[in-house]
Amino acid sequence: MEQFPLLLPFDRTLHTLDLSAFTEPRRTVCVDLGCGKGRFLLTHAARHPDEFLIGADRLIHRLAKIDAKARKMGIQNVRLVHADAGLLVGCLLPDRSVDVFFVFFPDPWPKRRHHKRRLFSPPMLDAFHRTLKPCGTIHIATDHADYHKVILTLFSADRRFAPAPPCEPPDEEKTDFELIFLAKGKRIYRCSFASLPEPASGNESRPATANPVSMA
Repeated sequence: MEQFPLLLPFDRTLHTLDLSAFTEPRRTVCVDLGCGKGRFLLTHAARHPDEFLIGADRLIHRLAKIDAKARKMGIQNVRLVHADAGLLVGCLLPDRSVDVFFVFFPDPWPKRRHHKRRLFSPPMLDAFHRTLKPCGTIHIATDHADYHKVILTLFSADRRFAPAPPCEPPDEEKTDFELIFLAKGKRIYRCSFASLPEPASGNESRPATANPVSMA
């Protein structure tokens, strides 16, 4: 921990991540899942000092570089978690603790035999809904058309989510992956969804929304 001051500790046996020391009730909490080299995370944090950002990645050397760069830049509203997205969202984050998830260019696992490794699945939608605050948002971007369709289908069939305006970061905040894909002339697919408040007892569930497509 002394080497990486921005790394948030957690108890792998208790499955807890204590955010109380770094968040305020009215402060927007954002989570960048798979933050990579931190281009989006750090630029966005520097431009939005009123937000609290958590960057998560499974590769510790990436987090070490982000940690050093954030402290060099004087960015104080970022913390890091050494965990994959499934562990962080599924176990570590408290209920109703996140305002915004950014999921930019998750591994599409294009081969059929690897589809089970994809991040987006019905159990993960359960986890996103548990951890998002009411009306909290998840922003997604991918260069993979088939995976984009799968994501749209999953969210469209889930009554707990509604389409939201897509998020396209300014050029300065685009991830390294996006810059590579754009340089190759690849199309970027974007979609966003809001977590709906739990219906009052006795109210009918909202019907599933069809075709929440938004592509860039």
